[in-house]
Amino acid sequence: MSIYTFFRISKPSQAKVPPEKVNEEYKRLRRNTFWGVTAAYSLYYFCRIALSAVKQPLIDDAGLTTAQLGIISSAFMFVYAVGKFINGFIADYCNIRRFMAAGLLISSILNILLGAVGMVPLLSGSISSCGTTVMFLIFVVFWGVNGWMQSMGPAPGVISLSRWFPLNRRGTMYSIFSSTPYIGKALTMISIGYIVNAFGWQWGFIASGIAGLMGVATILLSVHDTPQSEGLPSVQDIARETTRESDKMPTRELQKMVFRHPGIWVIALSSAFIYITQYAVSGWGVLFLQKVKSFSFVNANQIVGGAEAFGIAGTVLAGWLSDTLFRGDRVKPVLISGILCLAALAAFLFTGGSYIVNVIYIAVFTLSIGIVFCIVAGLMALDFVPRKATGAALGIVGISSYVAAGLQDIATGFLIKVDTAAADTALATYDFSTVSIFWLTACFLSFLLPVLGWKYLARN
Repeated sequence: MSIYTFFRISKPSQAKVPPEKVNEEYKRLRRNTFWGVTAAYSLYYFCRIALSAVKQPLIDDAGLTTAQLGIISSAFMFVYAVGKFINGFIADYCNIRRFMAAGLLISSILNILLGAVGMVPLLSGSISSCGTTVMFLIFVVFWGVNGWMQSMGPAPGVISLSRWFPLNRRGTMYSIFSSTPYIGKALTMISIGYIVNAFGWQWGFIASGIAGLMGVATILLSVHDTPQSEGLPSVQDIARETTRESDKMPTRELQKMVFRHPGIWVIALSSAFIYITQYAVSGWGVLFLQKVKSFSFVNANQIVGGAEAFGIAGTVLAGWLSDTLFRGDRVKPVLISGILCLAALAAFLFTGGSYIVNVIYIAVFTLSIGIVFCIVAGLMALDFVPRKATGAALGIVGISSYVAAGLQDIATGFLIKVDTAAADTALATYDFSTVSIFWLTACFLSFLLPVLGWKYLARN
């Protein structure tokens, strides 16, 4: 069996479900598929966020610098960006169950290997500068490859919504699915923080890999490719949707239309600034809390990880705000949430406060940017897109978002000013004032662009 044959979309099953059982079987398989991709994509994040949870231990124990960590993180982001673009287009033609499982399987193995490599004494930064250099190069290569594997996760998840849900339910289900990154981040930051504190940073990667393998099992046991592959009619037939002209067009032509639509590119640029802001806080927030606000490693992970739960509420709330409260108006909830997000981030960066106060800052930031992210990078983009070109839209938005996130990691790593005169790296002082302005500017632009351009782009 060739790779093409293995991954291509499933053919309709010859065995058909009896008409009297179609509705019951459709709902059962749809439910299993939805919760399967939702749970699995949460576990995807263990294999993606592990590095963010262990930056300080890598500085102290492996001898890596903030600039090197920024390069490692950016290697992931740049490869992920290209992968998300390419895999978004490819996934429209693929068996989502196999495609999603394959990416997570290899990502899990890479995380386990990074933990194992860290246990080799000769690569310890405390032993030699050569060991630090080798460790740095291994991390760049492995974490970069991990970026490609991770890019095989989001498109199948969203495509499953298009294949299994009617149009009138897609917005609500998308907002629930969009909460998975926050679930994954919260679970990763809190659990890995405890594991690393108890056993060392190496076990943080190994534990993340094990969580990823659990996600692979979840996909294989619960996710189904298409209703037709299970002997059911298409979702359009089941939901009795009116056949649109776009449903009759070839997927390739629809993808070209999406690529040429100016609205997608404005959304993509806005999403890029959202990702700069999101990944600045989730990727560097723990180090910021340790070095600027003097929180312990465990407490810093708890603040950043625990507040991610509010992102779940934000993404779920986004669908209701946009569709129900504001009756389909995408602009008003983006503007209100964007202003709230900017204020919370400024308070976090430029004021002190106790443990609880900083939890509140990050919670409000995560809640509000979750709403902005779900509406701008999700619902606004899908408003332009035919069902069969969903992956293409995600690919376009994804490549701009993660290129920006990668540039953010490099810029942040170099903009953080470190007192290199300190004899002990653990006692070095860190100045985040310049990088804070960079983060706030990105936050402001993330909601300004779609607010200014939405009405024109929607008409076109």
